[in-house]
Amino acid sequence: MIKLSPSTLNLFKECPKCFYLQIIKNEKRPDTPFPSLPNGMDKILKEHFDRFLDKNQLPPEIKEECKDCQLYNNKEKLSIWRSNFKGIQYTDKESGIILRGAVDNILKKGNKLIVLDYKTRGYPLKEDTHTYYILQMDLYNFLLRKNNYETEDYTYLLFYYPNKVLETGEVIFDTKLIKIKTDPKRGEKVFKEAIKLLQKDEIPEASPNCGFCKLRGK
Repeated sequence: MIKLSPSTLNLFKECPKCFYLQIIKNEKRPDTPFPSLPNGMDKILKEHFDRFLDKNQLPPEIKEECKDCQLYNNKEKLSIWRSNFKGIQYTDKESGIILRGAVDNILKKGNKLIVLDYKTRGYPLKEDTHTYYILQMDLYNFLLRKNNYETEDYTYLLFYYPNKVLETGEVIFDTKLIKIKTDPKRGEKVFKEAIKLLQKDEIPEASPNCGFCKLRGK
């Protein structure tokens, strides 16, 4: 059973050959050291937001921008949607290939849901930093709609990055909330293109800019 995710579909867009080899041949790119800070931040941020959920309030980081929203209060369902092993799922009827995505949090505005994703960075944002995550946001909205939920046509990225260290040792983080316009049909198109590629017998050409495939060639 083939299962795809926003991260594997980002790989598909980056290099079709690496994507194909990983999914069909189980030949992954070499592992690189990955800092543990993002995972640690992800855990405490979810706990931080859940404390405000219990008080039926919004955290200060999003309170002004999202004043017409509330945190999604179905804890049981949110726990499933946050799980890397379950997440929000959709199975393509023709191929049987599953798309699965794990969200950080969900906001609710009226009857519509809005995905809220946390990102941790070491430096302030550049103008185009958020563009790397557009496909991920498209796919989250696609998954929610395929599961019969109404969504707004946008999502939020909440970035945390360090500002300074106080004399007492505490690290102060700045935050920036970015509103991302999403298109579920655009996400679905990438998903369908990836399925079509996986159904072929031949290994696709590598992206011209893929350094991993250049190393493979050597």
